[in-house]
Amino acid sequence: MSANPAKGPNAAQERTWDVFAEGLWRDNPVLVMMLGLCPTLAVSNSAINALAMGLATSFVLVASGAIVSLLRSLIPKQVRIATYIVIIATFVTLVDYAIQAISLDLYNALGAFIQLIVVNCIILGRAEAYASRNPVGRAVVNALGMGTGFTLALLLLGSIREILGSGSLFGFNLFGPNFEPWVVMILPPGGFIVLSLMLVVFNLVNKRLGAAVKQGGGHGHAA
Repeated sequence: MSANPAKGPNAAQERTWDVFAEGLWRDNPVLVMMLGLCPTLAVSNSAINALAMGLATSFVLVASGAIVSLLRSLIPKQVRIATYIVIIATFVTLVDYAIQAISLDLYNALGAFIQLIVVNCIILGRAEAYASRNPVGRAVVNALGMGTGFTLALLLLGSIREILGSGSLFGFNLFGPNFEPWVVMILPPGGFIVLSLMLVVFNLVNKRLGAAVKQGGGHGHAA
């Protein structure tokens, strides 16, 4: 009798972590599912732009996921996609005005890619595949994981490109006046180069982790 309550919270925490980690690592939107690559490559020429786009997308992802989950039993199947787009567009409009009010320079740097969050496959895909089929708590946790995974991938890409292409990070000079920047890194080809290298490293790490898990499982079974 006493063992069940102890296992209950631990099992619930593990399930919550699994739902969150799905987007953070196993199904990372950029590094695994290759979604949202248009804004990923377009605005990641600096760390601040990448972080801003990641946070904006994460907010829309979480907010729209929560609303879709809450209304999932009320939305007719025939108009579900149109309804999801209206919900997503509402939060994108809020983000658009918020960024414009906070910093015009940042708003101009991100350009039309803020409005294009409406058609980001990550958000619409999560609304259709997960939020519309799960309670609000799980939908929010899953959206947070996806948003965090997207933001971290975008931030890493933007940081590498800014460091190599400008010699700075978040606008702060790192190497002094003698540094010769790799200008290609802040141009479109630089985005493809860095992203491809990130994908190679991510896949190598995944393979090694998978091999380590298999070896650990095999020893455990033999014991």
